[in-house]
Amino acid sequence: MTKRVQEILSYYQSDAPGIRANLARLLMSGRLGGTGRLVILPVDQGFEHGPARSFAPNPPGYNPHYHFQLGIEAGCNAYAAPLGFLEAGAAEFAGQIPLILKLNNSDSLYGDDDPNQAVTGSVDDALRLGCCAVGYTIYPGSAYSQEMYENLREIALEARSVGLAVVVWSYPRGGTLSKAGQTGIDVACYAAQIAAQLGAHIIKVKVPTDHIEQAEAKKVYEAEKIPISTPTDRIRHVVQSAFDGRRIVIFSGGAKGEDQKIFDEARAIRDGGGFGSIIGRNSFQRSKPEALKFLETVMKIYSGEIA
Repeated sequence: MTKRVQEILSYYQSDAPGIRANLARLLMSGRLGGTGRLVILPVDQGFEHGPARSFAPNPPGYNPHYHFQLGIEAGCNAYAAPLGFLEAGAAEFAGQIPLILKLNNSDSLYGDDDPNQAVTGSVDDALRLGCCAVGYTIYPGSAYSQEMYENLREIALEARSVGLAVVVWSYPRGGTLSKAGQTGIDVACYAAQIAAQLGAHIIKVKVPTDHIEQAEAKKVYEAEKIPISTPTDRIRHVVQSAFDGRRIVIFSGGAKGEDQKIFDEARAIRDGGGFGSIIGRNSFQRSKPEALKFLETVMKIYSGEIA
């Protein structure tokens, strides 16, 4: 184990040895193993957005085994997915890549200004499938946020009791939040802080913009002259908001976009002290050779092989 991984594990001294061992497994796996950086492949989009929107751009993606293979061949630190996709390949690919079971999901058929998610898997399922962590989404700002926080507390307590790490997708939306506010710097920092306070070991948020949503927060940002003008500044501030960097914070790759944009974001995450990326559609919605080349570039940025 590297000194950097030992340092990160020291941030979780209140956790049981089994949890720390599973965090070490995540941090020591794949191409970036030992660096303290993570690139995770998440494939929950079939549930969230539907099969055609998710997999038609690269039809092999309809097959659950494809995503295991992609994560393994690319050297990702872990593969995260809902119950069905993991059940369809966990036995065949056992031990080849760390797994994260996404325990709640929602579909896009139900339209609502205040989103919620249903619990679709269990801690027992995660153990049965050999996972090292469970994942859970919260929507700060939604009318259902308090219910989601309470559910997360119960799930996290159960996961911790059996040595599983907890990964929280913290995505502000709903209520009075504007579209711009969902990725505003003050809201992104708030989302990271909420996830940390709820006991997340790993926090996933979106890459923030320089928009400030809350009027009272805006006064503080201006009075204290908090640096948020560059992407690196904003990443650094989000990491600061997650217990001053004492919680692992990774950033969403978002919808499929221009490669250079993703590479620039990876540089900002690296230089701002972020721990890495969780990249789904930008990887599995392209042919495997293109995906492998793309992910290799992202990992080289994180490792410092590419400036």
